[in-house]
Amino acid sequence: MHRYFTDQRHEALRHRVRDFAESEVRPRIAGMEASRTVCHDLSRRIARQGWIGATVPRAYGGMGAGHLAKTLIIEELSRVSGAMGAMVQASQLGAAKIIHFGSEEQKKTWLPAVAAGECLPTIAVTEPQSGGHVLGMTSRAVRDGDDYVLDGRKIYVGNSHVGDLHGVVVRTGEGSGGLSAFLVEADRPGLRVGAQQQAMGLHGFSFGELFFDNCRVPAANLLGSEGDGLAVAYSSSVLYGRPNLTAVSLGIHQAVLDETARFCAERERYGKPLANLTNIKIKLGRVQSRLLTARLAAYHAVHLLDQGLPCDAELMNAKLVNVETALESARDAMDIHAACGLFTDRPVERFLRDAHHISAPAGTADVQLLRLGELALGTAKGDWSSRLASLVRREPSDPAEDDRAAEPAVAGRRISLLRERAALQPTG
Repeated sequence: MHRYFTDQRHEALRHRVRDFAESEVRPRIAGMEASRTVCHDLSRRIARQGWIGATVPRAYGGMGAGHLAKTLIIEELSRVSGAMGAMVQASQLGAAKIIHFGSEEQKKTWLPAVAAGECLPTIAVTEPQSGGHVLGMTSRAVRDGDDYVLDGRKIYVGNSHVGDLHGVVVRTGEGSGGLSAFLVEADRPGLRVGAQQQAMGLHGFSFGELFFDNCRVPAANLLGSEGDGLAVAYSSSVLYGRPNLTAVSLGIHQAVLDETARFCAERERYGKPLANLTNIKIKLGRVQSRLLTARLAAYHAVHLLDQGLPCDAELMNAKLVNVETALESARDAMDIHAACGLFTDRPVERFLRDAHHISAPAGTADVQLLRLGELALGTAKGDWSSRLASLVRREPSDPAEDDRAAEPAVAGRRISLLRERAALQPTG
């Protein structure tokens, strides 16, 4: 793995996450698949490992480990459970808005809590009538003295039912300069979480609706300035959403190869292992080839991001390549398993269902191709990796910290309140 831009610290982190995923996550998969509801207990247990703070600066209690480390964490969790990989990526996406746009007071208040796993943040942008057209949103915030009053509805909010702090982008004016972002605590009066709807895959993860009805938040909860909402939404999607979802796809893809190779070695046809058949070897070879290409694209993109280099195109391409190839390999795996793959005693059908969920968020394949086409024509708009390069560089490592997990700081009374509320949540 070292040839894929990782060093010994990265690989040590990979093994820690993998060991945790095998011992703590895998035994709970059957329960999550059966209940099809958010797994509060496991989400909190994972968060307490400190991994949500992978890119949170050490000054605020985070790991300061960078985007490649973040990718490894999500990948290894997703290799066992796409749902839990999705949970972590959604929270890390939620942290991005505070890292890049939060005031010093907001950072001191919330980032230590995020890093400690005591606060699971989200980001809420999409609306029912506008979908991926961010400028089509109609939810609004109106200034009223020292507060803003929010009204509207958000959908497909990752970690909607387990989140503690929602980053909400709404209208405060007209046009592209009329969007603003706010931090809204989950227990704010006027905020309601919609009932969880059962989905095709990612069982154990929630991506639901938030309703705002005369929800009053202090003006101090404004992220950046009025009019920064579009930048909050786009930069979070490009710099975190695309690589995070890439990592989920990569983990699922690895699981597809592992499980299918195991099946072919164990299953017999004509008195010999299925793996002895030439056509099966060729199919497995295609899966292996796609996975090698997908991992190279994923790691290269976030390596550039960690170096503070322009990489919007590489991030877009990494999501495109990883999502499309994971789906292709999952379909090949279903073909190899034949009727065996149709039953839930084998995980291959779960991999296919979970892989489909990664396509739409942060832009479908067509959206990525459209943006890459604009780049080829010289008509691309924006370059978020260049604009925020100084804030995404991996921090220099302290060798004394290499072999132990991050030890996030505690954010005082607010964390205590969050911990108490988390303890009251039903377990998954």
